[in-house]
Amino acid sequence: MAFATDVAVELPAGNWWDEANCLGVDPDLFFPERGASTREAKAVCRGCVVSDECLEYALQNSEKFGIWGGMSERERRRVRRQRALTRRAAAG
Repeated sequence: MAFATDVAVELPAGNWWDEANCLGVDPDLFFPERGASTREAKAVCRGCVVSDECLEYALQNSEKFGIWGGMSERERRRVRRQRALTRRAAAG
């Protein structure tokens, strides 16, 4: 799947994204202009059977833009921060 935006994201065929609710939805919905609503994109993600995999992909690949797994970049930053704190606490 390739998103037609300023940010090109290429995902090879034959993986979790083939089951995603967003398949066939206008990619611009998931890459809103700064300050625009993310509500519609998150609604597509809600109930998606692969939203966890999508979110993990974005976290593992440090996706800086767009809605992934129902979360914005700001929300994903919080998850990354929390995970880092958890790892530090477990290590020491």
